[in-house]
Amino acid sequence: MTNTSLTRSTRGRVGLAFLWLVLIGLNGGANGVILPSLGTFYQIGEGVVGLLFLVSSLGYFLAALGSGLLVERLGLRWLIALGAAAMLLGMLCFMLHLPFVLLLPGRLCIGFGFGIIETGLNIYIISLPRHTILLNYLHAFYGVGALIGPLLATAIIALLWGWNSVYVVLASMGLVLLGGSLLLMQEAPGTEKAASTETRGNVLGATLALPIIWLTSLFLLLYVGVETSVGSWAYTFLLQTRALDALSAGWVVSGYWLGLTLGRFIIQQQAERMNIGNAALMSGCLVSVMIGLLLIWLVPTGVIAAIGFCFIGFSLAPIYPLTVAIIPRLVPERLGASAIGLLVSLSIIGLALFPWLAGILAQFMGIWTLLPYSLALTLATLGLWFYLARPVNRSEEQVVREEQIVS
Repeated sequence: MTNTSLTRSTRGRVGLAFLWLVLIGLNGGANGVILPSLGTFYQIGEGVVGLLFLVSSLGYFLAALGSGLLVERLGLRWLIALGAAAMLLGMLCFMLHLPFVLLLPGRLCIGFGFGIIETGLNIYIISLPRHTILLNYLHAFYGVGALIGPLLATAIIALLWGWNSVYVVLASMGLVLLGGSLLLMQEAPGTEKAASTETRGNVLGATLALPIIWLTSLFLLLYVGVETSVGSWAYTFLLQTRALDALSAGWVVSGYWLGLTLGRFIIQQQAERMNIGNAALMSGCLVSVMIGLLLIWLVPTGVIAAIGFCFIGFSLAPIYPLTVAIIPRLVPERLGASAIGLLVSLSIIGLALFPWLAGILAQFMGIWTLLPYSLALTLATLGLWFYLARPVNRSEEQVVREEQIVS
């Protein structure tokens, strides 16, 4: 994408969207490092701590499901303001060391706030020229935040500032971005177009009636389960099964997010340059994830774990943005924006369900179960993709025919 394809004001909004995804990534990357300290502070097991993932997922789901209507009613500027307010309220619960039962609604608010912001920005980006590349970059910046998150949380805990100080830093950044959003997001041409329809209720119903939406949502739900389960519990896994110290484990987890970030900047462009289709690319990435998990499982050393987690992150990288980018090709044009919102909302369930199940397994069987558990999820994801690859291939062939007609 060249800068000349967007106006200066639009480039400013896109840049701000990238920064918001950095913050969301920071939160996601720091969560896994915070979990052991939070469990020790409240004297609760992994299964109970995992409830935070469930309520966060519920908040994310509700936000993503309603964000299309909210962006139409409020506009992008006030949608982000609403999301930021909910996120800051939730983080306040953690900053104040409230009783654990009150952290659950706090985490609900965080998930709701970030869900509104992320889904609204996805709808906005999908309305811009060259949105496939922009979506890859948008989610790559999530990886940037997720890469820094474990290092930030590890450093704060190592300095004995308290795990709640992580939320002080995140909330401060959120306030700065909120101010920038109120200044820059005054107008969002394209967002209204993407979010509005002739009759929104009919469009939502038509989208829900498409089997491809449910299949793709299930695929993305499983993928999100793999990404977040590995990212959230890898730190605990390294501490307990590979006997790494806290700082080293934090670096390894950051390596996982580094792989995710680099992959989103590199893999898609290289695949296009090598004329590799989306279906083949997706299959190759999922097989590579399985190889990485087996490598860590079968060769139990700290060095192999570091290499393996980085390789897994790199292999997972293009799956989410590529799925979001191709879904408009699989549905009628007028359903594209609604399909994006619904796809994100349904897949968000995996953001909390699967890490919670991983926590249950860890509490009753041991954290070693993370690897076979993630391997089983990846295998199920690959199996579903073999079914979805056929309509994806047909859509790519249609695009090629249209380009040949135009030329």
